[in-house]
Amino acid sequence: MPLEDSGGPISVNVACGGGFAGEECPRGFDDPAGFAAVIYLYAADLELEQSAGPELLYVGGDLDGAQVISGTTDVVISATDPGSGMYEAIFTVDGQVVQQSLLDENGGECRSVGTDGGVLAFLYVQPCAHSVSVDLPFDTRQLSNGAHTVVVTVTDPAGNTAEVLKREVTVSNSGAPLDSGGGSTAPGPPNGSNASSQATLTVAWAHSSHARLLVNYGHAETAIGRLTAPGGAPIVGAQIEVHATPETVGAGTAAMSSPVTDSNGRFELRVPAGVSSRALHFAYRASLGASLPVATRTLTLGVRAAVALAVSPHTTSVGHSIFFHGQLRGGAVPRDGKQLVLEARSPGGRWIEFDVVRSNSHGRFTAGYRFKFPGPAEYQFRAVSEPESDYPFVEGASHVVDVHER
Repeated sequence: MPLEDSGGPISVNVACGGGFAGEECPRGFDDPAGFAAVIYLYAADLELEQSAGPELLYVGGDLDGAQVISGTTDVVISATDPGSGMYEAIFTVDGQVVQQSLLDENGGECRSVGTDGGVLAFLYVQPCAHSVSVDLPFDTRQLSNGAHTVVVTVTDPAGNTAEVLKREVTVSNSGAPLDSGGGSTAPGPPNGSNASSQATLTVAWAHSSHARLLVNYGHAETAIGRLTAPGGAPIVGAQIEVHATPETVGAGTAAMSSPVTDSNGRFELRVPAGVSSRALHFAYRASLGASLPVATRTLTLGVRAAVALAVSPHTTSVGHSIFFHGQLRGGAVPRDGKQLVLEARSPGGRWIEFDVVRSNSHGRFTAGYRFKFPGPAEYQFRAVSEPESDYPFVEGASHVVDVHER
């Protein structure tokens, strides 16, 4: 990103080992290089800018050429991107996204680890391959028989897009429902009294006006919604589909219980205590068993990591050590453990990082610290869990533990 658009500077703090009260640094000790104070940068979030997008070189396959399609068809795409590379193909049918396919995983580097402010986040500066040639399958059996408008778009990690295909096709699958011409016609009965293909679905958190809610671990939350037909009439007795996707790289999506609208078209979904950060996808289909939903909404729940911490002893002196024992609550700890930052301060002062530890696969961690400067002094300690792509919790900290140095 150009310097004038780079926002604020990167700020770091440095302190001597044991210098929690702001003491002057002694001559170098402890560090292998002999430095008295050292800054270790473990990670940084950087936003790179790219204006030029993908360029189509070739498109082919049955989805591009055949007038009548059935079963699993395909589209062949060759494209290039001058910056972050070729990321994804998005299939849209009659205005609804029905499939999203990675073009090339690039050894796993081209997988997004989430979003930051609506921008895709990756672990690599150059995540995806500059050029791809792929043959992507597309299952037409998710569509009703009849005429449909199919659009295929390719994207890069920066969000730039290029349309590679847009055409009218006719789907003809044995045993599939027939499209009467007014959109997808589902094989089942109407989904609710006043069911409509032009329904309006609204969903919100019970105690927030924002689509994303940030909570502490262990708190149950409730989402509320309403389903109406054109003109505002409530759709009564309709099933609302809900799927949850944990906010971690490679997480799968699981179905939740389906709430049913009441006489006012309203419904509630209780998200139980003890879950991790996740996206909740709500969908309404005008007919039970319809191939495509007619209304969708998404809410996200950010859950702070819960860290338990114990320190012993609570009274010590120069030359002696204190020991830290703790555990991450909520499970979902990566197989290789989770990194935690140990911080200390004088009461009321700023927090200073003095150690980084890694838990085991059960979330348990231990550490020790030996006091190098004489007291008397009062110190406070805490353990901080920072966000990681394979751990579905946002930043969280333990309670504060006081220690007295004689």
